[in-house]
Amino acid sequence: MILTKRWLLDESPASRLQASMGRLYRMWVALLRNPLAVLGGVILLVLLLTAAFAPWIAPYSPYGQNLGQRLLPPSGLHWMGTDELGRDIFSRVVYGSRITLMIVALVAVISAPLGLLIGAISGYFGGWVDKVLMGVTDVFLSMPKLILALAFVAALGPGIENAVIAIAITAWPAYARIARAETLTFRNSEFIMATRLLGASDLRVIVGHVLPLCSSSMIVRVTLDMAGIILTAAGLGFLGLGAQPPLPEWGAMISRGRTFILDQWWVATMPGFAIILVSLGFCFLGDGLRDVLDPKQGGKS
Repeated sequence: MILTKRWLLDESPASRLQASMGRLYRMWVALLRNPLAVLGGVILLVLLLTAAFAPWIAPYSPYGQNLGQRLLPPSGLHWMGTDELGRDIFSRVVYGSRITLMIVALVAVISAPLGLLIGAISGYFGGWVDKVLMGVTDVFLSMPKLILALAFVAALGPGIENAVIAIAITAWPAYARIARAETLTFRNSEFIMATRLLGASDLRVIVGHVLPLCSSSMIVRVTLDMAGIILTAAGLGFLGLGAQPPLPEWGAMISRGRTFILDQWWVATMPGFAIILVSLGFCFLGDGLRDVLDPKQGGKS
């Protein structure tokens, strides 16, 4: 263990692998020093495990109805109570974590690479390319995300797949702006000029140097944006434009429970707690990653 730690912290790494592993180890140690980041990581780990082992964690089917047990308060038999159709709310919240993770993952996979590529190309080439790409980006940024998502879902039709597409379309401009700003800071640097002199094409420079240098800030922004993505998805579900019944999506569960909010508060409150908890987890972890990946903070850790 001591030899491994010494190998990771060696100031003169003998290989690229050793340098990369040492950097990851230092980041991990710095992340563990942030209590809120650790708390956020624990929350997200619980979310992942809950989604992975939902059939074994949930005591009931998320779709099974029992009108004889409708609107029961939280108890030992039903930890979060039952809804208007007698379905166990805890089981539906557990299975709803799968839908939440799917939405978050798909939006991140679609919007982050798209925004990163557009921003890198815009910042690297400049000129009319920059004006055209950033003009389109500014059009999307000028409108509120939720309103824009509502417009796209209204055009595409309700459904979880269309909701993912709509949220991804509204999320990429922020990533493009960040990637462009990062690219402008080093596009005329010496190592980029040296790579060009060696005969590297623009595509190779962008893929091999520009995109990796923008990745750290992109990771932080994506993690911080996960909370907003969850809230937007829940908002679409609340309005009936996201996941459709009987899928146990948290926003749709809140929408159905608002009718009983005064007398049977648990129907809408329990999925609301789940949304708040997961959103806080992403925010805490994103703040921790920002401190770790920030070059100005790196020298202090």
